[in-house]
Amino acid sequence: MLPGDGSGKDVTAEAVKVLEAAAGRWSLPLELVHLDWDADRYLKTGETVPPGAFDDFRDNYSAILIGAFGDPRVKDNKHAADILLGTRFKLDLYINLRPVKLYDARLCPLKGRTEKDVDFVVFRENTEGAYINAGGNLKQGWADEVAIQEEIHTRKGVERIIRAAFEYAVTHGRREVMMSDKSNVMQYGHGLWRRVFAEVAKEHPQIQTRTMFVDALCMEMVLRPEGLDVIVTNNMFGDIITDIGAALQGGLGVAASANLNPGQTSMFEPVHGSAPALAGTGKANPVGAVLSAAMMLDYLGHQEAAQAVEAAVARSLREGQTTPDLGGSLTTSQVGGLLAKAVG
Repeated sequence: MLPGDGSGKDVTAEAVKVLEAAAGRWSLPLELVHLDWDADRYLKTGETVPPGAFDDFRDNYSAILIGAFGDPRVKDNKHAADILLGTRFKLDLYINLRPVKLYDARLCPLKGRTEKDVDFVVFRENTEGAYINAGGNLKQGWADEVAIQEEIHTRKGVERIIRAAFEYAVTHGRREVMMSDKSNVMQYGHGLWRRVFAEVAKEHPQIQTRTMFVDALCMEMVLRPEGLDVIVTNNMFGDIITDIGAALQGGLGVAASANLNPGQTSMFEPVHGSAPALAGTGKANPVGAVLSAAMMLDYLGHQEAAQAVEAAVARSLREGQTTPDLGGSLTTSQVGGLLAKAVG
């Protein structure tokens, strides 16, 4: 358990309530270890991640549940990058899986859309692309400064995320996998995506396929989300389109995600940031953290418990038993208690 900073601590506490309720009801072998990796610790000790911590995760833990990181006192967000990106890269969590599912039609900003119209998943490549921090500056601060930011795409990295998307489609009864890129401009890196996608698609003739430039996909998401099923894309584009997806389902407070290396220690986190202004106010929405915990339960093989948590969330949203961001009047803790009671 890495609650993080700001409201991350608040929402993670509620996810723990729900996990403990599920563990009690289904006699799950749940052992929670709380780690104090946050801005306070970093500012006090200068250490972001203890030596050997990622090896410890890999060897001794089944999963990691993270709140949210970010603190205005840490201007460069070093602790957040070291912890969050470090976990993704060191554990090779190459799948960022983000479900986009509308639980209550009233929460969708699109006119006339219902729950059946917004139900798709995004497979975002999680360890390559624009997030590897390759590049540099020449003549920094000068009038003729040059900045170079590089993307890296490997055949291995591209192929394994595309295969993961197809495997998900097959095992979950999905009809189509779409790959989104910008290969008309980024011909080398995204051209690799096009070629690999075409090759892997041939191995799954029962799954429909198509490709779409990311700008066209953004339009598709707000015009015809009912036509989307499984999307696979690179790191940067995945980051952007999943925030649009979160808006379709009611906002960042509802959005959950998983960072996966199948069969290995994996990490689960709500999509939102730490929202320091909401910390301790009781206004932070814990639903994204709770749904992330449900994804963790599912990954660990406790499908019945995971489904019960998701059903409890769906019911609370339909009944308007929510925090103020979704029009309700409950506090963070009250929502967590309500969901824990429904699960337990």
